[in-house]
Amino acid sequence: MTIAAPREPAPETRVALVPETVAALTRAGHSVIIETHAGLAAGHTDADYERAGASVVPGIDLAAIDVLAHVTPLPPEAIARLRRGAVTIGLMAPFTDERLAALTEAGVTALAFEKVPRTSRAQAMDVLSSQALAAGYRCVLEAAIRLPRFFPLAMTAAGTVPPAKVVVLGIGVAGLQAIATAKRLGANVAANDIRPSSAEEARSVGATFIDVGLDTSEGTGTGGYARALGDDSAARQQAALAPHIADADVLITTAGVPGQAAPRLATAEMVAAMRPGSVVVDMLAASGGNVEGSLPGQDVKVASSRGDGEITIVGLTVPAADLPADASRLYAKNVQNMVNLLDTDDGFAVIFDDDILEGAAITHDGANRLEPAPQPAPQEPAAEAEAPREGDEK
Repeated sequence: MTIAAPREPAPETRVALVPETVAALTRAGHSVIIETHAGLAAGHTDADYERAGASVVPGIDLAAIDVLAHVTPLPPEAIARLRRGAVTIGLMAPFTDERLAALTEAGVTALAFEKVPRTSRAQAMDVLSSQALAAGYRCVLEAAIRLPRFFPLAMTAAGTVPPAKVVVLGIGVAGLQAIATAKRLGANVAANDIRPSSAEEARSVGATFIDVGLDTSEGTGTGGYARALGDDSAARQQAALAPHIADADVLITTAGVPGQAAPRLATAEMVAAMRPGSVVVDMLAASGGNVEGSLPGQDVKVASSRGDGEITIVGLTVPAADLPADASRLYAKNVQNMVNLLDTDDGFAVIFDDDILEGAAITHDGANRLEPAPQPAPQEPAAEAEAPREGDEK
């Protein structure tokens, strides 16, 4: 196979292949082409790639390659230059009609990392998890450098400084990494998620679980992902979380629903109720935001309702791209493992008997294989919304 990785457009800093994975692919008999300066932002020079066995070129002839590995979703003009039967491996969302139409018309097999099934075997190709690991870590660092106080407990001759209080909403890979990082920095951490397994997962990394008294089955989607709550349940969740957020120094939100806008977890009123100097980090700001008022790539100052002073809302765009060296290394390994599935006894082939390829392929041989995005479950009619119970808070 001939496998290529382009230089990603700014502001993306990651690269789809690193010298380590290039060396492994060339040892397996594949040809690898890297666009000039593709890895510079991630700490890899063109000479590094050449030593690993790649050909470094100023521009990739997309019509002459078998596999294109990428990070940023491909624009339609690049897709049109791919040869029919080629394979693209990378992040594809948002799944716009224009992009899907271009992939379908080009006759390429588009393997979207967002659609890799949530199975044990597929973990080696799970880019969402590998990049969420970096993102969760980055969220805590963004909060720590802005918070005007210590994270850890400090006992000194001048007095005792209490630890910061951190609330994490969303206990997926990013949330668990955020909890673990905040704990390592010495903070007290509480967390919430709507999936049934989340309480045990939060406690396993040292957080106190915030029970909001909801039926967790409502928040469980397919493949272990969360599902958006209905309006009534979302309002109850916000009401139960409000006092915990108000008491926190730092709020970190990492809750996403595949294929949909980020659920709104914290309203403007909930944020304003925090102490002056508090920090909110919204990892999903670029997807609509878990926090009302967050803007991707910006720090937004809002007045605290508890006195003079402001709360800082940090809207992240692609937090994993702020750690390009390690994020690229993990991403490239996911790409390598996906390429291995295409290397069959009969040569380069896409065989849908493999459940990973079956799940990840959103287009193939001129057909759109993408299933419609899941919709929130309909709400049961109720005469009166149930108020949060006293026992909901811990």
